[in-house]
Amino acid sequence: MRGADVIARGLAAAGVEVIFSLSGNQIMVIYDACIDAGIRVIHVRHEAAAVYMAEAYAQLTDGIGVALVTAGPGLASAMGPMFTSMMSESPVLLLSGDSPIAQDGAGAFQELDQTAISAPLTKASKRPLTADSLGNDLAEVINLACSGRPGPVHLALPVDLLMATAELDNDFVNKINKTEQLISNNTINEIIAALNTAERPLIAVGPALTASRIGGALSALADAVDAPVIALESPRGLRDPALGQFAKVLAEADVVVSIQKPADFMLGFLTPPAVDAGCAVIMIDPDPAVLAAAKDKLAGRLQLAAVADGRAGITALTAAGRGGHRRQSWRADVAAAIAARVAVDGSDWMPMHPATACAVIDDFSKQSGDCIHIGDGGEFGQWAQALVSAPTRIINGPSGSIGGGLCYAIAAKLARPEATVVVTMGDGSAGFHLSEFETAHRYGIAIIAVVGHDAKWNAEVQLQIRDFGPNRVFETELNMTRYDLAAGALGGHGAHVREVAAFDAALNAAKASGLPALVAVEIEGLPAPSGPSH
Repeated sequence: MRGADVIARGLAAAGVEVIFSLSGNQIMVIYDACIDAGIRVIHVRHEAAAVYMAEAYAQLTDGIGVALVTAGPGLASAMGPMFTSMMSESPVLLLSGDSPIAQDGAGAFQELDQTAISAPLTKASKRPLTADSLGNDLAEVINLACSGRPGPVHLALPVDLLMATAELDNDFVNKINKTEQLISNNTINEIIAALNTAERPLIAVGPALTASRIGGALSALADAVDAPVIALESPRGLRDPALGQFAKVLAEADVVVSIQKPADFMLGFLTPPAVDAGCAVIMIDPDPAVLAAAKDKLAGRLQLAAVADGRAGITALTAAGRGGHRRQSWRADVAAAIAARVAVDGSDWMPMHPATACAVIDDFSKQSGDCIHIGDGGEFGQWAQALVSAPTRIINGPSGSIGGGLCYAIAAKLARPEATVVVTMGDGSAGFHLSEFETAHRYGIAIIAVVGHDAKWNAEVQLQIRDFGPNRVFETELNMTRYDLAAGALGGHGAHVREVAAFDAALNAAKASGLPALVAVEIEGLPAPSGPSH
């Protein structure tokens, strides 16, 4: 057995069925090993796309997503989405080929200190030094990625170790065992007591704990403790347009329980004026450093801090809660605030008002039943985030990175083949990974991309208008490019619409085509309901 076989068979033993990759010299032996290990390789057109796909796949399967790239520039090109995965708390394993151990320091082809580059963007970055350590190192990083606060890890694989003789331990599968930090009954009782005495409590959870990732656990928690539960995952934080007037009710809360959600910009740092000066804060987090930072920042208002996994905290609180309806009015107020949207009459706009376009997309997603909505991009992405609903949603997460939406959509369709996958993105975002339409066509992956086309980097336009004035809009325009024709040339189905009457028909035709499809809709470039970001 080769070192590459140890990696491939180890991944298979850990439950990995698919990896996302862009090929290169140092990793072709892993491609060869995947044949016998029964692992599917989705061969993409850019290393960043592979990581984005692994991130989405991890979120939808509740497992680890795996990306495989080559050495040197391959590794470097994969780094941007690793930051995105870190911020979205997604367990992603990045495997990279590396120059031979035997040639370290000799100027080998694509020799690079890979772990120094990836370390700030990962929970762990390792380079095995012997073929015999490959299996143990693989198990270690997989466990770490999935334990505590989930996140990305990196394993750099020297090509001579991949070619060398190695063995996979017979008990390897027993080494795949993520650690779980539980929360004590005494601590849970203290939190329940604080919630019971509160009049206006709020529970905030982080991006790894959204309904799309942990199902009905949040609604069960809300009913068990008789308190609203809000998931935060948007780069606009309190100004997330999907959360309506959340900022208003947060400022009214008398107790905030934050579960695996740091006291960062997304919660206004849990300091006034985002919260009332008398608001007590309780935190459950797997990372002691997060709690220590909150203690320094919040001083006496941090009533309790517990080191525990977020899911463990949710499970324990749900079991300990006794339900009730004492705060029915408060919960209704919070629900109404979250659901609040600015009324827009855009029916006669030309180009189409983005709210009108999103209403058509929303109707289409509802008609589609099991729909996954991927939200990408700046301003149009925020419009869609506010106005398009679906049972499952993936967005670009707290990092604010744009351009990965098409990659997310491809991975989502692989994870849930029966779902209708709709990705909304602006024309700025569309340009990042448009070539992945060829990937989707090659593998028969039928997704629907809707491009809100206003021929500008509209998020930045709105910032320029806000910060420098309307006469200082500069170098943020784009062409009215026919992205639909490009998608068609890459093997997909394309349509370009200007009128509302044609939009729904175009979406249905895209779905009926059975091809990866792109529908470009011309829209007016307007600020999203939350206003310009930050």
